[in-house]
Amino acid sequence: MDARTSGRLPRRLFNLYTGLVLFGVSMALMLASGLGLDPWDVLHQGLAERTGLPFGWIVIGIGALVLLSWIPLRQRLGVGTISNVIVVGLAVDAALAVLPQPHHLALRVAFLVAGIVINGIATGLYIGAGLGPGPRDGLMTGLARRGYSIRLARTSIEVSVLALGWLLGGTIGMGTVLYAVSIGPLAGFFIPRLAVTAGTGRPHGHRVPIVGAAPLAPPAR
Repeated sequence: MDARTSGRLPRRLFNLYTGLVLFGVSMALMLASGLGLDPWDVLHQGLAERTGLPFGWIVIGIGALVLLSWIPLRQRLGVGTISNVIVVGLAVDAALAVLPQPHHLALRVAFLVAGIVINGIATGLYIGAGLGPGPRDGLMTGLARRGYSIRLARTSIEVSVLALGWLLGGTIGMGTVLYAVSIGPLAGFFIPRLAVTAGTGRPHGHRVPIVGAAPLAPPAR
């Protein structure tokens, strides 16, 4: 490892793990709001309710299963990929353990909006660290390399997991729609601003060094 690489690595690791923890917190806020979840979390919630397992354990388990799909797609793992599978699930359970349960609608909406915005910030941090895509990001980009468009791959995956999660009892609501229309612009805003440059280890506002992920695609985790 040369001096430039070692010099920027601590900043990239800090951004990676801060982003992953914040991602888990954002999921917990949306879950606590009870106003709807993003497609993957609809599936996670449905499975958690069916199995009785903690939500975070389901997140970890599904992430691990998705990684198995990388084998035929010949996707390469990064430290960010493995960390994503473990840290997000642990963080969401920890956040759920301390968050109050909002009852007033205004507070529930506040939880939802905060969760979506924090999700966008977290996406900028962990993707901008450039240490490997999340397992669901890698599934999308792996399918794209097999000839499917990013749009088709992403839409097919999201619709499939949303439908399965809904059938299992996951929550679909205004939060699902709000997440769908806002996370793309939020990710597009935060990723280039929180990405780490190759030479200085400081954030920059231009191109994004991302390993195996589409820079401005909404996060699939």
